[in-house]
Amino acid sequence: MVLEEIVRPLVKWYRDNKRILPWRDKDNAYYTWVSEIMLQQTRVEAVKPYFQRFITELPDIQSLAECPEEKLLKLWEGLGYYNRVRNMQEAAKTVKDEYNGRLPEDYQALLSLKGIGSYTAGAIASIAYGEKVPAVDGNVLRVISRITESTEDISRQSVRRKIEQQVSQIMPSDCPGDFNQALMELGAVICVPNGQAKCAECPIAFTCLAHRHDKADMIPVKAPKKARTQDNRTVFIIQDGECTAIRKRPEKGLLAGLYELPNIQGHLKSEDALLYVKELGLDPLYIEELPPAKHIFSHIEWRMQAYRIKVSSLKTTQDKELIFVSKEQSGKQYAIPSAFGAYAKYIKEETR
Repeated sequence: MVLEEIVRPLVKWYRDNKRILPWRDKDNAYYTWVSEIMLQQTRVEAVKPYFQRFITELPDIQSLAECPEEKLLKLWEGLGYYNRVRNMQEAAKTVKDEYNGRLPEDYQALLSLKGIGSYTAGAIASIAYGEKVPAVDGNVLRVISRITESTEDISRQSVRRKIEQQVSQIMPSDCPGDFNQALMELGAVICVPNGQAKCAECPIAFTCLAHRHDKADMIPVKAPKKARTQDNRTVFIIQDGECTAIRKRPEKGLLAGLYELPNIQGHLKSEDALLYVKELGLDPLYIEELPPAKHIFSHIEWRMQAYRIKVSSLKTTQDKELIFVSKEQSGKQYAIPSAFGAYAKYIKEETR
């Protein structure tokens, strides 16, 4: 088996079958960058509307660099991992100041920008600028591992570097961007991570060792993740008929600098929840227990129970960190992370 054999059939398959995506075939480095950052940890179909909204509001490097943080986080709301967009803005400021507002073509220069790693740098350089550099993501790691029947652990950096070298060696000079995208596309729609690989539809199955030896479902090999820590929390939707109480999280740590519904560790009974609200200096009039919810971060899992509590007036609180937001403000101004997605809808509903 020779890896060079996959190049032409794979590129042809890609050009004939690629999905229509709003950032694709635009020859726009900014679009490539934004889309690749959004696609980290997020499905393609979910990204499409976010991408369109983002580039409508922030169509270029300068507008991203100059965007107020509140607006920036609101545009990112629902995508999670907010440090991604914070890093993008830092990189945009650098590009504006040092590269005249244009993302550099050089791979090493791209790597020097905040939040851009080897994959994203490779994607921008190859797709937008036609540079002959690899862009190896999880899809590519899986595809190459299966083709070569490699049982090395793809979570190891040494294995990633090895596969980057393998891709570099077969990269076509005339269409590096199409080739990188073809590998990614094959991994996304044919050589899939979960469920049965669609080998019967694969344009390079003829040269795939894992397919030949019926091992596609055993490759790639990846070390098991450490068990997540479980964190029980009680969430409060505290309202006075006009506004809902939220607060800003610390500038460092989990969900840094974002807005959240008040919450504390542990699962409280309703009488303890009312006591908590009274200790804030508020006068509760009504309490409703809401359905439980959970949110999974990479290293921790929140198990949440929640109470919706109506008070006579939020203005009597002694907690100076609480912010009172109307339904309109919450929808336009404050970014509530998806961790609270199960309860954010209550902000826009009327209390009894």
